[in-house]
Amino acid sequence: MIDVAGILMQNILYVILITLGGVLISWSVHFVPVGGAPAAMAQATGIGTGTVQLAAGAGLTGLVTAGAMMQVTNNAALVIASGAVGAMIMMSVTMIVGTWVYAYGVGCPPASAKVKYDPITKDRQDLYVSQGTEGHGLPTVSFVSGVIGGALGGIGGSLVYYALMSVENGLPLADLVGIASVFAVGIFFVNAVIPSYNIGGTIEGFHDPKFKRFPKAVLASLIATFFCALISVLSIGGL
Repeated sequence: MIDVAGILMQNILYVILITLGGVLISWSVHFVPVGGAPAAMAQATGIGTGTVQLAAGAGLTGLVTAGAMMQVTNNAALVIASGAVGAMIMMSVTMIVGTWVYAYGVGCPPASAKVKYDPITKDRQDLYVSQGTEGHGLPTVSFVSGVIGGALGGIGGSLVYYALMSVENGLPLADLVGIASVFAVGIFFVNAVIPSYNIGGTIEGFHDPKFKRFPKAVLASLIATFFCALISVLSIGGL
């Protein structure tokens, strides 16, 4: 018989950390410039893939780098920092390579259709937006926003993994790593899908009007991740 109340009381901190990690992953998606299929054809600003793929990419990179760091130390700050840095690098490389393709392959300059001037560089945007498009490429503000999103997603991913690995259990390390990874990946995808419904298509970053919708997604993720955290902690703690 599993002592449900006992397991939860022993691991209540990890339930909170998993929930916080899921919320950060959901929030991070709103920072990432998601262009979807239109961006793949240089008809919208952002990365030419979907919300779920980018959110999962940031979260999974955080998991991998956090897992690598946990082989060296169990210091929570270092594990979380490694997750953030890993996801930031992943997101930066994705955006840089995308910019090269747009600039040198397609032949269009990075430009936003949401603002007249780039909030960071103050460069004029509307003059460079091609007719019939909603912008193209990744202007500076979208790049910076994407890096922030990567950092938040990486922190969220590493928090989830660190918490799951820290739950009180009687499993051998190899088995614990496998089970924690399965639950972590599931939690990432739950929190990747929720904001994709909230955004409803494309988003350029924190300067996009759609960014103001994030509280709804954060609240939904808070509730969904809390239940995921309870199930994962009870499952691992009961073994």
